[in-house]
Amino acid sequence: MTIRNRARIVGAYEHPERVIPGKSIAQVHGEVALGALADAGLRLDDVDGYFCAGDAPGFGPISMAEYLGLKNLSYVDSTEIGGSSPIAHLGHAASAIAVGKCRVALITLAGLPRSVPWTGSMADAPEAAFEGVFGANTVAMYALAAQRHMYEYGTTSAQLAEIKVAASLHAQHNPNAFVPKAVTVEEVLESPIISHPLHRLDCCVVTDGGGALVVVAPEVAKDLSRRSVNILGHGEAPKHGANGRIDLTYTGAVWSGPRAFEEAGVRPDDIDYVSIYDSFTITVLEAIEDLGFCDKGAGGSFVSDGALVAPAGRLPFNTDGGGLCNNHPANRGGVTKVIEAVRQLREEANPNVQVPDCELALAQGTGGSLGTRMGSATVILGRD
Repeated sequence: MTIRNRARIVGAYEHPERVIPGKSIAQVHGEVALGALADAGLRLDDVDGYFCAGDAPGFGPISMAEYLGLKNLSYVDSTEIGGSSPIAHLGHAASAIAVGKCRVALITLAGLPRSVPWTGSMADAPEAAFEGVFGANTVAMYALAAQRHMYEYGTTSAQLAEIKVAASLHAQHNPNAFVPKAVTVEEVLESPIISHPLHRLDCCVVTDGGGALVVVAPEVAKDLSRRSVNILGHGEAPKHGANGRIDLTYTGAVWSGPRAFEEAGVRPDDIDYVSIYDSFTITVLEAIEDLGFCDKGAGGSFVSDGALVAPAGRLPFNTDGGGLCNNHPANRGGVTKVIEAVRQLREEANPNVQVPDCELALAQGTGGSLGTRMGSATVILGRD
């Protein structure tokens, strides 16, 4: 069974604040849930499917369903694959709707890493004793991936900087962006090295915030006045650490991307707009290659000369400013990738970055780490 044409996104909402002191994570989940439902023209009582990940407090969907007052649930999902979780949830929601498990699915994400220090631990993970003792922190693992890509393919820091520049050119048109300032390649390269070869401006922002989506059956969408977005294809895949013998030059998108394209019945050349998870600039470059927008190793040249800049670039990306400039709620920005894709397909993006005649969009999530193990999720959306 396919999910193509079996479900619609009718509600999308991004929390407008980037620093939220004095509120709980559950409160922010609630605010984005109500925002997305209002956008769709629905109520909490209409929801019969609920999806959240490890950012949800307490007993995951059980605690949150009670907190939100979701009394009519027949389906819950707490899939946890890091920043790609909401994109996986989107595919799972469409699947559940396609087989009749629910008709109105709510997906929420929220977190307060800017205001509240993270207290979680991976100490009991099976890999912890072999990696943590060597200082395998997040930025260092992505830096290793960048170093290897540079060694294998001649990619340069200036080419990676082009990704940040494109995101910043878009963010200046977003009044809610955490860093709404355009930067140049030179400014990226002059920013401090955090872990060689990644500069500070190669790294995403850290923000509070959240987002939510409402996915419904086609017959529900027909009765709503809000313009909907069609879910055409979905794919997901893990990539393992291979006991240290990992190839750092590709992501799980080499598997999740083709699965999504096959189900949607389209090709990379058909895509008008992409939302690509941008925890670091190298994350974007590898994903562009893995998704088939250029050959492996050609990402550096592909992203140069304004290729990612909307509206005229050959592959406009992250027109809200992305995680590099706009918002990275809960240190996992997958939901914002779908939200901006929905804006583009509804023709509701900022006019300065709206892609003309945007009919097909792709959202890509990367969870975990390019340097160790990760989960990848890809979804292809169409204008309904």
